[in-house]
Amino acid sequence: MSIQSRLAATAAASLIASSPVLACSRVTYIGPDNTVLTGRSMDWMVPLHSNLWVFPEGLERNGADGRNSLTWTSKYGSVVTAAYDAATTDGMNEKGLVASLLYLSSAEYSIPDPAKRALSIAGWPQYVLDTYATVDEAVAGLEAAPFQVLPPAMPGGYAPTMHLAISDASGDSAIFEYIHGKLVVHHSKLYAVMTNEPAFDQQLALDAYWKDIGGAAMLPGTDRPADRFVRASYYLSQAPQTSDPLKSVAAMFSIIRDVSVPMGVTKPGSPNIAPTLWRTVSDQKSRQYYFESTSSPNIFWVDMSKLNLAAGQPTETLNVDSGEFYAGETSARFKPATAFDFLPVAR
Repeated sequence: MSIQSRLAATAAASLIASSPVLACSRVTYIGPDNTVLTGRSMDWMVPLHSNLWVFPEGLERNGADGRNSLTWTSKYGSVVTAAYDAATTDGMNEKGLVASLLYLSSAEYSIPDPAKRALSIAGWPQYVLDTYATVDEAVAGLEAAPFQVLPPAMPGGYAPTMHLAISDASGDSAIFEYIHGKLVVHHSKLYAVMTNEPAFDQQLALDAYWKDIGGAAMLPGTDRPADRFVRASYYLSQAPQTSDPLKSVAAMFSIIRDVSVPMGVTKPGSPNIAPTLWRTVSDQKSRQYYFESTSSPNIFWVDMSKLNLAAGQPTETLNVDSGEFYAGETSARFKPATAFDFLPVAR
C-alpha cells in the first residue's frame, strides 16, 4: 500500500469508526427503447472526501491488501465514485453494469477462513464492475465464488456492514446481503428500489403493504429508510415513460432528491439516517455517468464513449472534494493517477 493510500485508509477508518453510517437509497428506472437508468444517494455523517475515478481494462487488483488476498485483472473498464480514495462506493462499467454499496446494520459476515481468499467490502463493488457484464453473470459468479467478502479492519473493533445492489443495461437487478454469515441473493427485474435498511426481504414486505394503501392518498414522509423506500417505489411508478435522455435523467434525479436526507439532519442512535452528500445517475443505455454534490449547484457527467478504457491506458481521477467547479461533460478533465488500494480486511 502506498503512503498516500495508507493516509487515506487511516482517515477513512477513523471517521467511519466514529460515525458508522452509510444510509442511502437506490432506484432503477426502465423506460421504452432500452432506456435504463440507476440513481442513488449517498448519506453520511461526515465528509467522505469523494472523488471520481476511471479504471481501464487489464488493471491488476488486490482485493484485501494482505496475505491470502483475492487478486484479479479487470476485464472491463469503469468510472466510479470512491470514498476517501480507499473504497469504491458506486460506479458503472463499459457494459452498463452498475454497482452501489449501501449500509446494512444487520449484515453478518462469516468468520474469516484462512483457507479462502479474502475480498474487502471496500473492493466488493469494484470486483463486480471489473469482472461481469450482466446481473446474471454476477449472480452466478458471486454465488459460486471460492472467496469470502469481509469487512475492513477499523479502530475500536468496529466493522462496517454493507449490502450491494447491482443493475445492468437490460434493467435486471440483484441485491447481495450477508445474513447470519451466509450470502443471500435477491434477483429480479422487479427489485428496482432499495434503501439501506432493513434487510431486503423486509423491504419487499413493506412495499407490498403500501401498495395496498396506495400512494396517491398518503405516503410516509419521514427520513427513515423504510419510508424512503415507500416514496421511491411510488414515485418510480409515476415516472414518465420516455426514451428522451433529458427527461429520463431529470425524472431519476427528482426521485433520488425526494428520498434524500436534508443537510443538518442527524439522529443520535440511528446510524441509518444521515444527510445526503451526493447523488449519481447512471444512464446504462448511453453510458453516461452523472454526479451531483449537495454542496454544488451543478450536475456534471462523464460520457464513457469519450474515455479510452483499453488495457495499458492510465488510471485517471477527477477531484471533486476541494471545491472544484464542474458543469457539463467532464471526461477531458480527468488526470492520470495511481490507482488506490482498498481498505484491508480484519485478520
